Amino acid sequence: MIKAIVTGHSRGLGAAIANRLLMQGIPVLAIARSPCPDLAARFPDLLVEVALDLTQPERLSRWLDGETLREFLADCERALLINNAGMLQPVGRLEMQDPRRVADAINLNVTAALMLASAFAESSACAADRRILHVSSGAARSPYPGWSVYCASKAALDHHARAVSLDATPGLRICSLAPGVIDTAMQADIRASSLEQFPLRDKFEAMQKSGGLAQPGPTAERLLRFLLGEQFGTTPIADLRDLPQ
Repeated sequence: MIKAIVTGHSRGLGAAIANRLLMQGIPVLAIARSPCPDLAARFPDLLVEVALDLTQPERLSRWLDGETLREFLADCERALLINNAGMLQPVGRLEMQDPRRVADAINLNVTAALMLASAFAESSACAADRRILHVSSGAARSPYPGWSVYCASKAALDHHARAVSLDATPGLRICSLAPGVIDTAMQADIRASSLEQFPLRDKFEAMQKSGGLAQPGPTAERLLRFLLGEQFGTTPIADLRDLPQ
C-alpha cells in the first residue's frame, strides 16, 4: 500500500497534488493551516486533514510528539512525503523586510520541511520504499532581486536533499524539485508586488497575460509521475521542465 503526506494541500499546487493522489486511491495525510472542504467531501475515507500552522515550529513539534504520523504510516509499503507548503513573502530589499515575516518564511519553507522529513524517515522505517520530495523553485538556483528570503529558503531545501542523498539511507530516496512557474495564488502575490519590491514584476505579468503559466493540475500529474517512477532519487536536484513529458 502507498500512503502520502502532503503539506499545503488547501489550494494551488498542493490541492492538485492531493487530488491526484486521492483519485488514484492513495490515502493522504494532509497538513495545512486551513482545510480543503472539496477534497474532504469527495474523499472522506482516504483523506486525513491536520489543521496546523507550519510557521510555528513549537506547534509542529508538539504534533510530531503524538502518534498520528506513525499510526498513519504503520501499514504502508511505500511512503511519500511531499513538502509543498511555502510562502513568497517578505518581498523587497533587505531594509524593506519585516523580521517577523522573515521568521515565518524560514519556519514554513525550511524548518517545517526539515522537521517533517526527519520525523517521516523515523516513522516510516517499516516501509521498504520511502520517498521525500521537496517542492523547490528556480529561485533556489538563480537569484532574483527582492526575493532574498525566498531564494535562500528554497536553496536550503536543495542543499538538504544533496546532503541527505549522501547519507545513502537504505530504502530512502529524496529529491528537491523545481516545478516551473505555475498559475497559483503565489503568482497573484507576485503581480501585486510593487516594482520597488520586485523589479522583475513585469516579466511575470507578461507570462500570465500570454498564457505562459503552467496549470496546477497537469503540473501535479507530471510531478507525481516523477515521484512514483524509478528515476526518482537518482539525482537530488531536478527541474520538472527538464524531465520527459
